[in-house]
Amino acid sequence: MTRILLDAYNIARPQGTGVATYGRNLARAGAMLGHEVNLLFGTRAGHSKSQPLLNEIALAEGDEAGAKAGKSSPLALPGQVAKAAGGILSTRQAREIALSGEVILPPGLGLKDARYWNAPQLYRLAHGAFKVTGQLSKVAVPGTDLAHWTYPLPVKAPGAANVYTLHDLVPLRLPYTTADRKKTYLALCQRIAREADHILTVSEHSRADIIRILGVEESRVTNLYQSTDIAALVRGVDPAQIAREVEGLLGVEMRGYYLFFGALEPKKNLARLLEAHLASGSKHPLVIIGAPGWGSERDVKLLEQLAALDRENRIKWLGYLPRQTLATVIAGARAVVFPSLYEGFGLPVLEAMSLGTPVITSNTSSLPEVAGEAALLVDPMKVRGIARAIHALDGDERAVTELSRRGLAQAERFSASAYRGRLAEFYAALGVAPAPVAQEGALATPPSATKSQRKAKAA
Repeated sequence: MTRILLDAYNIARPQGTGVATYGRNLARAGAMLGHEVNLLFGTRAGHSKSQPLLNEIALAEGDEAGAKAGKSSPLALPGQVAKAAGGILSTRQAREIALSGEVILPPGLGLKDARYWNAPQLYRLAHGAFKVTGQLSKVAVPGTDLAHWTYPLPVKAPGAANVYTLHDLVPLRLPYTTADRKKTYLALCQRIAREADHILTVSEHSRADIIRILGVEESRVTNLYQSTDIAALVRGVDPAQIAREVEGLLGVEMRGYYLFFGALEPKKNLARLLEAHLASGSKHPLVIIGAPGWGSERDVKLLEQLAALDRENRIKWLGYLPRQTLATVIAGARAVVFPSLYEGFGLPVLEAMSLGTPVITSNTSSLPEVAGEAALLVDPMKVRGIARAIHALDGDERAVTELSRRGLAQAERFSASAYRGRLAEFYAALGVAPAPVAQEGALATPPSATKSQRKAKAA
């Protein structure tokens, strides 16, 4: 059995993100392939030997990532600087947290059969150390064969194969849409490009960006795409029940509204979407689901102004919704409208298609890969084009039905079983596990690196 280590940097966030979904799906896929999955946290609390229950409580209260400590908090105290340097000069030892079952973990952390480890403040200290030294911090979980970092983190596990997932290079391609410190981000990506045993990504578009901008050899970057399990949340539920829940929550009938969901941030193009919906003349309201993110002040102000002027209630903003409720709202929409400026994958598009909901999305970045022939593609910079797409679906029930059918078929290419097949081929080619029987739906060619090559590199 191969022991796989996954960072819990995003999995531990109290509200879901695309990267958190990626990490959870990766953990489940690894476990279903017969590997031992280990999650590595970096909670702010230290490890208690005398009161082990406190270690479980620290997990439930949330990882340091939830407070964005790694991005913004300086290492001000001498003790913190010493700890950060310790991860560079030596290897920090993570400690296992045995779950007693007494502490009820948040749903996102309840991963069946996973083992839990913690290295206090690991990711915060690693970020601080990287800003000063430009080096990756070292951490050890005994017996790790493969460390899979699901985000560009300045951490590595000596003696194991280190694989990093770079979902996109948005901070470099659209620097005005993110809060990252671009100099540090570029330096980290370049360090990962040099030291990683392999780099994974989630679309051919992102793969091309990584190869071109970071100068990584083509053979060292593999696209495995993503999967989603959101359809399982409403599987077997009577459509009439979904309709009742939608009407109770939104006050509109099933297939009687358009939907945008995702974090409110500059790249999501919300202002143009709002303008396009109003210009379309549609009588169906536009429902916005998403919490404000970085740089969302202008969009939030616009939403509030429109709500104050909107006597016909054509714009509804609900903020953040739990995943179960979100699945219901997606399933009941006439269409999901997602005119993002740039995506590494575009998980909302896949989630909508997997629930049988038509999609209007952008003709840029990775989005045409995910949507295929199952969506209406628009130029995200052209308000009139988005408005025309909304108008096209407004009174055409046949088009809505056809896009729903196509979307379900397209989503099968990204199913959990297809993803496991691609992941199994990748792990086998990397040399950390026997090659399982290939499953249908493989969409990417696995890397050619062998275990002996990996060991030679580590040496």
